[in-house]
Amino acid sequence: METMASQEHRVYRTKLDASGRIVIPAEARQRNKIAEGDTVVVVEDEHGLHLKSLDQVLAEAQDYYATLAPPDVMLSDEIIADRRSEIERD
Repeated sequence: METMASQEHRVYRTKLDASGRIVIPAEARQRNKIAEGDTVVVVEDEHGLHLKSLDQVLAEAQDYYATLAPPDVMLSDEIIADRRSEIERD
C-alpha cells in the first residue's frame, strides 16, 4: 500500500479483491474515526468515488439543512405556535 501526502489531502493506493472489497489504511481509519463494524458511505459524483463515514454524511446533511432557515428562527417554535392557533380556531 502506497501513500502520497500533501497539505490538502492524502492519497492511498490499495487493491480491490475478487469480492469488490478494499482495505482502508489504518492511518486513514484512525484519522477519520472509522472502526471495525462502522458503516461507511461511498459517494459517486462527477469527480469519482469518495468514501465518507456515516458521521461525516450526517454532519454535511445537518450543515445543509441549517442553511434553510435564518439562525435566529426556531422552526420547532413556529410549528408549535401554528398547532396552538389551529386548536384555538377549532
